[in-house]
Amino acid sequence: MKEFFDGLGISPGLIAIIIIAIIVLIIFASCIRIVPQAQAFVIERLGGYKCTWNVGLHTKLPIIDRVAKEVILKEQVVDFAPQPVITKDNVTMRIDTVVFYQITDPKMYAYGVENPIMAIENLTATTLRNIIGDLELDETLTSREIINAKMRQSLDVATDPWGIKVNRVELKNIIPPAAIQDAMEKQMKAERERREAILIAEGEKKSTILVAEGKKESAILDAEAEKQAAILRAEAQKEKMIREAEGQAEAILKVQQATADGIRAIKEAGADSAVIQLKSLEAFERAADGKATKIIIPSEIQSLAGTLTALAETVTKKEV
Repeated sequence: MKEFFDGLGISPGLIAIIIIAIIVLIIFASCIRIVPQAQAFVIERLGGYKCTWNVGLHTKLPIIDRVAKEVILKEQVVDFAPQPVITKDNVTMRIDTVVFYQITDPKMYAYGVENPIMAIENLTATTLRNIIGDLELDETLTSREIINAKMRQSLDVATDPWGIKVNRVELKNIIPPAAIQDAMEKQMKAERERREAILIAEGEKKSTILVAEGKKESAILDAEAEKQAAILRAEAQKEKMIREAEGQAEAILKVQQATADGIRAIKEAGADSAVIQLKSLEAFERAADGKATKIIIPSEIQSLAGTLTALAETVTKKEV
Protein backbone atom coordinates (compact mmCIF):
# COMPACT_ATOMS: atom_id res chain seq x y z
CA MET A 1 0.00 0.00 0.00
CA LYS A 2 2.84 2.35 0.88
CA GLU A 3 4.56 1.60 -2.43
CA PHE A 4 1.22 2.33 -4.19
CA PHE A 5 0.91 5.77 -2.58
CA ASP A 6 4.68 6.39 -3.14
CA GLY A 7 4.13 5.68 -6.82
CA LEU A 8 1.38 8.30 -6.82
CA GLY A 9 3.65 10.80 -5.11
CA ILE A 10 1.53 11.05 -1.92
CA SER A 11 3.34 11.62 1.35
CA PRO A 12 2.74 9.41 4.42
CA GLY A 13 1.14 12.30 6.32
CA LEU A 14 -1.46 12.79 3.64
CA ILE A 15 -2.11 9.08 3.67
CA ALA A 16 -2.84 9.19 7.39
CA ILE A 17 -5.21 12.10 6.94
CA ILE A 18 -7.11 10.24 4.23
CA ILE A 19 -7.43 7.12 6.37
CA ILE A 20 -8.65 9.15 9.34
CA ALA A 21 -11.18 10.95 7.13
CA ILE A 22 -12.54 7.63 5.83
CA ILE A 23 -12.90 6.30 9.37
CA VAL A 24 -14.68 9.49 10.46
CA LEU A 25 -17.07 9.22 7.53
CA ILE A 26 -17.84 5.59 8.37
CA ILE A 27 -18.46 6.47 12.01
CA PHE A 28 -20.61 9.46 11.07
CA ALA A 29 -22.62 7.37 8.65
CA SER A 30 -23.20 4.75 11.32
CA CYS A 31 -24.59 7.45 13.61
CA ILE A 32 -27.35 8.33 11.15
CA ARG A 33 -30.35 5.97 11.12
CA ILE A 34 -33.72 6.06 9.38
CA VAL A 35 -36.62 4.42 11.22
CA PRO A 36 -39.16 2.87 8.75
CA GLN A 37 -42.93 3.10 9.04
CA ALA A 38 -44.54 0.85 11.71
CA GLN A 39 -41.21 0.37 13.52
CA ALA A 40 -39.49 1.82 16.57
CA PHE A 41 -35.86 1.69 17.76
CA VAL A 42 -34.92 1.43 21.43
CA ILE A 43 -31.72 3.49 22.06
CA GLU A 44 -29.29 2.85 24.91
CA ARG A 45 -26.46 5.14 26.09
CA LEU A 46 -23.63 3.45 27.90
CA GLY A 47 -25.82 0.41 28.53
CA GLY A 48 -28.86 2.28 29.90
CA TYR A 49 -32.15 3.17 28.22
CA LYS A 50 -32.00 6.60 26.61
CA CYS A 51 -35.02 7.03 24.30
CA THR A 52 -37.22 5.48 21.65
CA TRP A 53 -36.95 6.53 18.03
CA ASN A 54 -40.13 6.67 15.97
CA VAL A 55 -40.49 7.04 12.19
CA GLY A 56 -37.98 9.42 10.58
CA LEU A 57 -34.29 10.41 10.47
CA HIS A 58 -32.31 10.22 13.70
CA THR A 59 -28.66 10.61 14.83
CA LYS A 60 -26.79 9.21 17.78
CA LEU A 61 -23.46 9.70 19.42
CA PRO A 62 -20.81 7.30 18.23
CA ILE A 63 -19.61 4.54 20.50
CA ILE A 64 -21.62 5.62 23.56
CA ASP A 65 -25.10 5.28 21.92
CA ARG A 66 -26.43 2.15 20.30
CA VAL A 67 -29.68 0.68 18.93
CA ALA A 68 -30.61 -1.89 21.57
CA LYS A 69 -33.73 -3.30 19.83
CA GLU A 70 -35.69 -2.78 16.64
CA VAL A 71 -39.37 -3.25 17.37
CA ILE A 72 -42.16 -3.97 14.80
CA LEU A 73 -45.36 -2.13 15.72
CA LYS A 74 -47.65 -3.89 13.23
CA GLU A 75 -50.14 -6.53 14.39
CA GLN A 76 -48.45 -9.93 14.41
CA VAL A 77 -49.72 -13.47 14.41
CA VAL A 78 -48.22 -16.44 16.20
CA ASP A 79 -49.50 -19.98 15.81
CA PHE A 80 -48.81 -22.22 18.79
CA ALA A 81 -48.56 -26.00 18.62
CA PRO A 82 -51.47 -28.09 19.99
CA GLN A 83 -51.56 -28.20 23.77
CA PRO A 84 -53.01 -31.14 25.76
CA VAL A 85 -55.90 -30.09 28.02
CA ILE A 86 -58.34 -31.99 30.22
CA THR A 87 -62.04 -31.12 30.36
CA LYS A 88 -64.22 -31.13 33.44
CA ASP A 89 -65.51 -34.62 32.58
CA ASN A 90 -61.90 -35.96 32.31
CA VAL A 91 -61.59 -36.05 28.54
CA THR A 92 -58.11 -35.28 27.24
CA MET A 93 -57.96 -33.34 24.00
CA ARG A 94 -55.45 -31.26 22.08
CA ILE A 95 -56.09 -27.65 21.16
CA ASP A 96 -53.93 -25.39 19.05
CA THR A 97 -54.39 -21.64 19.27
CA VAL A 98 -53.61 -18.57 17.19
CA VAL A 99 -52.80 -15.31 18.96
CA PHE A 100 -52.97 -11.88 17.28
CA TYR A 101 -50.93 -9.33 19.22
CA GLN A 102 -49.40 -5.88 18.79
CA ILE A 103 -46.52 -4.12 20.55
CA THR A 104 -47.75 -0.87 22.08
CA ASP A 105 -44.73 0.11 24.23
CA PRO A 106 -41.28 -0.65 22.70
CA LYS A 107 -39.44 0.13 25.96
CA MET A 108 -41.54 -2.28 28.05
CA TYR A 109 -41.33 -4.87 25.29
CA ALA A 110 -37.52 -4.59 25.23
CA TYR A 111 -37.05 -4.75 29.00
CA GLY A 112 -40.22 -6.42 30.33
CA VAL A 113 -39.54 -10.08 29.53
CA GLU A 114 -36.60 -11.97 28.05
CA ASN A 115 -38.48 -13.92 25.38
CA PRO A 116 -41.95 -12.40 24.82
CA ILE A 117 -43.17 -15.00 22.32
CA MET A 118 -42.26 -17.93 24.53
CA ALA A 119 -43.84 -16.15 27.47
CA ILE A 120 -47.07 -15.65 25.51
CA GLU A 121 -47.08 -19.32 24.45
CA ASN A 122 -46.70 -20.56 28.02
CA LEU A 123 -49.27 -18.09 29.27
CA THR A 124 -51.69 -19.20 26.54
CA ALA A 125 -51.29 -22.87 27.45
CA THR A 126 -51.86 -22.15 31.16
CA THR A 127 -54.91 -19.98 30.53
CA LEU A 128 -56.38 -22.51 28.13
CA ARG A 129 -56.04 -25.32 30.67
CA ASN A 130 -57.74 -23.23 33.33
CA ILE A 131 -60.69 -22.35 31.09
CA ILE A 132 -61.19 -25.82 29.58
CA GLY A 133 -60.91 -27.41 33.03
CA ASP A 134 -64.20 -25.74 33.98
CA LEU A 135 -66.05 -26.98 30.87
CA GLU A 136 -67.30 -30.38 29.81
CA LEU A 137 -66.59 -31.88 26.40
CA ASP A 138 -69.84 -30.77 24.77
CA GLU A 139 -69.46 -27.25 26.14
CA THR A 140 -65.89 -27.09 24.86
CA LEU A 141 -66.95 -28.06 21.34
CA THR A 142 -69.84 -25.58 21.22
CA SER A 143 -68.38 -22.62 23.13
CA ARG A 144 -65.45 -21.48 21.01
CA GLU A 145 -66.48 -17.83 21.04
CA ILE A 146 -66.77 -17.81 24.82
CA ILE A 147 -63.39 -19.48 25.21
CA ASN A 148 -61.79 -17.07 22.74
CA ALA A 149 -63.17 -14.06 24.62
CA LYS A 150 -62.01 -15.32 28.02
CA MET A 151 -58.52 -16.11 26.74
CA ARG A 152 -58.13 -12.74 25.04
CA GLN A 153 -59.15 -10.92 28.19
CA SER A 154 -56.79 -12.95 30.41
CA LEU A 155 -53.82 -12.68 28.02
CA ASP A 156 -54.35 -8.97 27.45
CA VAL A 157 -54.18 -8.28 31.18
CA ALA A 158 -51.14 -10.53 31.67
CA THR A 159 -49.14 -9.11 28.73
CA ASP A 160 -49.83 -5.45 29.47
CA PRO A 161 -46.66 -5.07 31.63
CA TRP A 162 -44.65 -6.36 28.66
CA GLY A 163 -45.89 -3.61 26.35
CA ILE A 164 -47.98 -6.11 24.37
CA LYS A 165 -51.69 -5.89 23.56
CA VAL A 166 -53.50 -9.13 22.64
CA ASN A 167 -56.14 -8.21 20.07
CA ARG A 168 -57.63 -11.60 19.37
CA VAL A 169 -57.28 -15.28 20.29
CA GLU A 170 -58.69 -18.07 18.14
CA LEU A 171 -58.98 -21.78 18.81
CA LYS A 172 -57.65 -23.05 15.52
CA ASN A 173 -58.44 -26.70 16.03
CA ILE A 174 -59.90 -28.94 18.75
CA ILE A 175 -58.72 -32.54 18.51
CA PRO A 176 -60.62 -34.94 20.80
CA PRO A 177 -59.51 -38.57 21.35
CA ALA A 178 -60.02 -41.09 18.54
CA ALA A 179 -62.86 -42.87 20.36
CA ILE A 180 -64.66 -39.58 20.89
CA GLN A 181 -64.17 -38.68 17.23
CA ASP A 182 -65.69 -42.00 16.12
CA ALA A 183 -68.67 -41.52 18.42
CA MET A 184 -69.15 -37.97 17.16
CA GLU A 185 -69.00 -39.10 13.54
CA LYS A 186 -71.60 -41.81 14.20
CA GLN A 187 -73.82 -39.27 15.95
CA MET A 188 -73.45 -36.83 13.08
CA LYS A 189 -74.26 -39.59 10.58
CA ALA A 190 -77.37 -40.56 12.55
CA GLU A 191 -78.40 -36.91 12.71
CA ARG A 192 -77.95 -36.53 8.95
CA GLU A 193 -80.03 -39.66 8.33
CA ARG A 194 -82.73 -38.39 10.67
CA ARG A 195 -82.88 -35.04 8.88
CA GLU A 196 -83.00 -36.80 5.54
CA ALA A 197 -85.92 -38.97 6.72
CA ILE A 198 -87.73 -35.86 7.99
CA LEU A 199 -87.22 -34.09 4.67
CA ILE A 200 -88.49 -37.11 2.73
CA ALA A 201 -91.55 -37.38 4.98
CA GLU A 202 -92.28 -33.69 4.62
CA GLY A 203 -91.94 -33.98 0.85
CA GLU A 204 -94.37 -36.91 0.73
CA LYS A 205 -96.79 -35.05 3.00
CA LYS A 206 -96.72 -31.98 0.78
CA SER A 207 -97.21 -34.17 -2.29
CA THR A 208 -100.23 -35.88 -0.71
CA ILE A 209 -101.70 -32.52 0.26
CA LEU A 210 -101.22 -31.19 -3.26
CA VAL A 211 -102.89 -34.27 -4.78
CA ALA A 212 -105.84 -33.99 -2.36
CA GLU A 213 -106.22 -30.30 -3.08
CA GLY A 214 -106.12 -31.05 -6.79
CA LYS A 215 -108.87 -33.66 -6.45
CA LYS A 216 -110.91 -31.31 -4.30
CA GLU A 217 -110.56 -28.51 -6.82
CA SER A 218 -111.49 -30.89 -9.63
CA ALA A 219 -114.61 -32.08 -7.76
CA ILE A 220 -115.63 -28.48 -7.09
CA LEU A 221 -115.19 -27.60 -10.74
CA ASP A 222 -117.18 -30.69 -11.83
CA ALA A 223 -120.02 -29.83 -9.43
CA GLU A 224 -120.04 -26.23 -10.62
CA ALA A 225 -120.12 -27.35 -14.24
CA GLU A 226 -122.99 -29.77 -13.50
CA LYS A 227 -124.86 -27.00 -11.70
CA GLN A 228 -124.46 -24.63 -14.63
CA ALA A 229 -125.53 -27.38 -17.06
CA ALA A 230 -128.66 -28.13 -14.97
CA ILE A 231 -129.50 -24.43 -14.88
CA LEU A 232 -129.10 -24.17 -18.63
CA ARG A 233 -131.24 -27.28 -19.22
CA ALA A 234 -133.97 -25.93 -16.91
CA GLU A 235 -133.91 -22.57 -18.67
CA ALA A 236 -134.08 -24.31 -22.06
CA GLN A 237 -137.05 -26.45 -20.94
CA LYS A 238 -138.77 -23.37 -19.55
CA GLU A 239 -138.20 -21.50 -22.79
CA LYS A 240 -139.54 -24.48 -24.76
CA MET A 241 -142.72 -24.68 -22.67
CA ILE A 242 -143.26 -20.92 -22.99
CA ARG A 243 -142.84 -21.15 -26.76
CA GLU A 244 -145.27 -24.10 -26.99
CA ALA A 245 -147.86 -22.34 -24.83
CA GLU A 246 -147.58 -19.17 -26.90
CA GLY A 247 -147.95 -21.24 -30.10
CA GLN A 248 -151.09 -23.01 -28.81
CA ALA A 249 -152.61 -19.74 -27.64
CA GLU A 250 -151.93 -18.14 -30.99
CA ALA A 251 -153.49 -21.16 -32.82
CA ILE A 252 -156.65 -20.97 -30.68
CA LEU A 253 -156.97 -17.25 -31.34
CA LYS A 254 -156.66 -17.83 -35.08
CA VAL A 255 -159.33 -20.61 -35.04
CA GLN A 256 -161.71 -18.43 -33.06
CA GLN A 257 -161.07 -15.49 -35.32
CA ALA A 258 -161.78 -17.63 -38.38
CA THR A 259 -165.04 -18.89 -36.85
CA ALA A 260 -166.19 -15.36 -36.04
CA ASP A 261 -165.32 -14.22 -39.55
CA GLY A 262 -167.33 -17.13 -41.02
CA ILE A 263 -170.41 -16.30 -38.97
CA ARG A 264 -170.22 -12.67 -40.00
CA ALA A 265 -169.86 -13.70 -43.62
CA ILE A 266 -172.92 -16.02 -43.45
CA LYS A 267 -174.94 -13.33 -41.77
CA GLU A 268 -174.01 -10.73 -44.30
CA ALA A 269 -174.79 -13.18 -47.18
CA GLY A 270 -178.37 -13.71 -45.89
CA ALA A 271 -178.10 -17.49 -45.76
CA ASP A 272 -181.27 -19.51 -45.07
CA SER A 273 -182.00 -21.33 -41.84
CA ALA A 274 -180.72 -24.68 -43.05
CA VAL A 275 -177.33 -23.31 -43.94
CA ILE A 276 -177.12 -21.40 -40.66
CA GLN A 277 -178.05 -24.53 -38.75
CA LEU A 278 -175.39 -26.52 -40.58
CA LYS A 279 -172.69 -23.90 -39.86
CA SER A 280 -173.80 -23.78 -36.25
CA LEU A 281 -173.29 -27.50 -35.90
CA GLU A 282 -169.81 -27.19 -37.42
CA ALA A 283 -168.99 -24.37 -35.01
CA PHE A 284 -170.13 -26.48 -32.04
CA GLU A 285 -168.01 -29.33 -33.25
CA ARG A 286 -164.87 -27.14 -33.42
CA ALA A 287 -165.61 -25.54 -30.07
CA ALA A 288 -165.93 -28.94 -28.43
CA ASP A 289 -162.51 -29.93 -29.74
CA GLY A 290 -160.87 -26.69 -28.49
CA LYS A 291 -159.50 -25.63 -25.12
CA ALA A 292 -162.51 -23.56 -23.97
CA THR A 293 -163.38 -23.89 -20.29
CA LYS A 294 -167.13 -23.15 -20.82
CA ILE A 295 -169.53 -24.01 -23.74
CA ILE A 296 -173.19 -22.81 -23.84
CA ILE A 297 -175.52 -25.06 -25.86
CA PRO A 298 -178.91 -23.52 -26.93
CA SER A 299 -182.12 -25.23 -25.87
CA GLU A 300 -183.47 -25.36 -29.36
CA ILE A 301 -181.04 -26.26 -32.01
CA GLN A 302 -183.53 -25.17 -34.72
CA SER A 303 -183.64 -21.63 -33.35
CA LEU A 304 -181.19 -19.54 -35.31
CA ALA A 305 -181.20 -16.75 -32.78
CA GLY A 306 -180.34 -19.12 -29.94
CA THR A 307 -177.62 -20.68 -31.98
CA LEU A 308 -176.07 -17.33 -32.84
CA THR A 309 -176.25 -16.27 -29.18
CA ALA A 310 -174.47 -19.44 -28.03
CA LEU A 311 -171.83 -19.08 -30.70
CA ALA A 312 -171.27 -15.46 -29.78
CA GLU A 313 -170.83 -16.33 -26.11
CA THR A 314 -168.43 -19.14 -27.00
CA VAL A 315 -166.33 -16.81 -29.14
CA THR A 316 -166.28 -14.27 -26.32
CA LYS A 317 -164.98 -16.83 -23.79
CA LYS A 318 -162.24 -18.00 -26.12
CA GLU A 319 -161.06 -14.46 -26.72
CA VAL A 320 -160.92 -13.93 -22.97
